[in-house]
Amino acid sequence: MGSLIRYITAGESHGQALVVILEGIPSGVRLRADYINRELKRRQIGYGRGGRMQIEKDKVKILSGIRQGKTLGSPIALLIPNLDWENWDKVMAVEKKDEEIPFLTHPRPGHADLAGGIKYGFYDLRNVLERASARETAARVAAGAVCRKVLEEFDIYLYSRVIRIGRERDESEWNLIFDRYPLIEKSVLRCGDREAEERMKRLIDEAKKRGDTLGGVFEVVAMGLPVGLGDYIQWDLKLDARLAMALMSIQAIVGVEIGLGFETAKRFGSEVQDEIFYQKEKGFYRKTNNCGGIEGGMSNGEPLVVRAAMKPLSTLAKPLSSVDVVSKKKVKAAKERSDVCAVPAASVIGEAVVGIEIARAMREKFSGDSLAEMKRNYLSYQDYVRKRS
Repeated sequence: MGSLIRYITAGESHGQALVVILEGIPSGVRLRADYINRELKRRQIGYGRGGRMQIEKDKVKILSGIRQGKTLGSPIALLIPNLDWENWDKVMAVEKKDEEIPFLTHPRPGHADLAGGIKYGFYDLRNVLERASARETAARVAAGAVCRKVLEEFDIYLYSRVIRIGRERDESEWNLIFDRYPLIEKSVLRCGDREAEERMKRLIDEAKKRGDTLGGVFEVVAMGLPVGLGDYIQWDLKLDARLAMALMSIQAIVGVEIGLGFETAKRFGSEVQDEIFYQKEKGFYRKTNNCGGIEGGMSNGEPLVVRAAMKPLSTLAKPLSSVDVVSKKKVKAAKERSDVCAVPAASVIGEAVVGIEIARAMREKFSGDSLAEMKRNYLSYQDYVRKRS
């Protein structure tokens, strides 16, 4: 269990900071704060983001686990200050203040407010929404950046794009993501099709005008995975199950599919399965990738292709009907500063959590307390695979 990658986050949306502690990263991985900050910056972009992104300029402070630019193998502690804290220091004070802080008692439909308040016995729903906020994902992106650096040591790379906002969709195939990636990274919607992007922007403008929100679908692709990450022998070791859980844990994500996903339910088996071929030079291979790189809960050497659907955000500029949790009277739901659309940011978060799960599976498969030991085990396994092929 010593090689298991795991992490835990702490912090409230308007608290002093977000914190993440990450265990299981091998020693000897070169890592700088600016590498993590680059990923944090990518999370903050996007057409349709709210005013909070104008305040927060996320920068990580590395507290432990790294010395002289290399990981030590010990727990890595990262801190991301909330710059907006100075405007919330009284409301979010750790110690009780003499002045009364007004309760937030109008739960938002679709958010954690009401269920969380009932679960923990809160009448002040700020105690729920501060932690349930998607602001928490900044900590996960920081953890994902560390894992991403580990994966790059094995030539495993992650990509993402937005393929749908509301009713507007980029119809291009997943494998075009590589040719279009410079365009995707420059796009305010992380979309590789300029015409589709313009239609999406117009729809977001329409939603903003109506005081409404929009969701969508993003896609994450991972290249360079070896055969055999994950396992078929137990339900909780299957890589696809673990990826689905990681993606579903992102705030507002309501569905996940791998490869053809739900489309497979419409087709015959002969139209879905990826036929297996063999050439001495390349070993076993497939001409299609309908399974999205996973068979039987394990990576099969093809690119991993996974998508996640994000619902429209719960905080509306024109709030829906709700009930005051104290008076039980009909009210309008609470309004918090929020986004009209956050799907581009969710795609970057998706990269992060997918990266964490792949790094975890790599560490399980190739073990090793140091990066050098992991690489030896990895190269030995690759030699074995080539001989089997």
